[in-house]
Amino acid sequence: MSEVVLRRGLSVHRVGAMILRYWYLLLSSWPRLLELMYWPILQVVTWGFLQSYIAQNAGFFARAGGTLIGAVILWDILFRGQLGFSISFLEEMWARNLGNLMMSPLKPIEFLLALMVMSLIRLAIGVVPMMLLALYVFNFDFLGLGLPAVAFFCNLIFTSWAVGIFVSGLVLRNGLGAEGIVWTLMFALMPLACVYYPVKVLPVWLQHVSWCLPPTYVFEGLRALLTDHVFRADLMAAALAINVVLLLASFAAFIALLNSARRHGSLLGGGE
Repeated sequence: MSEVVLRRGLSVHRVGAMILRYWYLLLSSWPRLLELMYWPILQVVTWGFLQSYIAQNAGFFARAGGTLIGAVILWDILFRGQLGFSISFLEEMWARNLGNLMMSPLKPIEFLLALMVMSLIRLAIGVVPMMLLALYVFNFDFLGLGLPAVAFFCNLIFTSWAVGIFVSGLVLRNGLGAEGIVWTLMFALMPLACVYYPVKVLPVWLQHVSWCLPPTYVFEGLRALLTDHVFRADLMAAALAINVVLLLASFAAFIALLNSARRHGSLLGGGE
């Protein structure tokens, strides 16, 4: 069949071939398909719950005006902690250097520990200016919270490491076609972690799921501190216990995915 050529030498067949290539690429990667659907759903769910909470508690912000700013800071610690970990990992994937590292004397646990340190460095670069802005522009002193600030930070960074280790293992096993998980998985937890509204806003059946996530305890602790002036040590202890379980599970998952990548030959490829 003769090729259909438009003006200026444009080929319909070549254009169609490229469209078909990208269509097959999209269908071959479930993270890409999931990413297309979940952003709109996430926006509706998150801001829908927030709107319901504001409508039911009009006087809340009058009692604790700094709650939203504090929640934004804590969320940024959680997100940037995970992103700082994952970006350092992705840099090895982008450079096709991960296979070399895994063939060196470097142990997986040593590699993960190095990524944890880098996540703290990246986090400090991003969060410190934000805290200064909140202090001098909005008069919200996060570090002035004292011991609760330390408890909030530690629990959130532990969660970010657990998520970072797990998503790194997924990318390691599935290649850069699963790279979108690095940027999106943490946002999928936002509605359930109750960043901007309390757990009681959620449907009863969803509240049980929410209490399985360590960040939920942190954000509930922040609201209790700013509205009731009470530091909920029980919430921080519960978050720490769950974080220990998540970190151990993420380490085990990473090792299992690493071994699977070695068996299937995807460790040296790392492509899409």
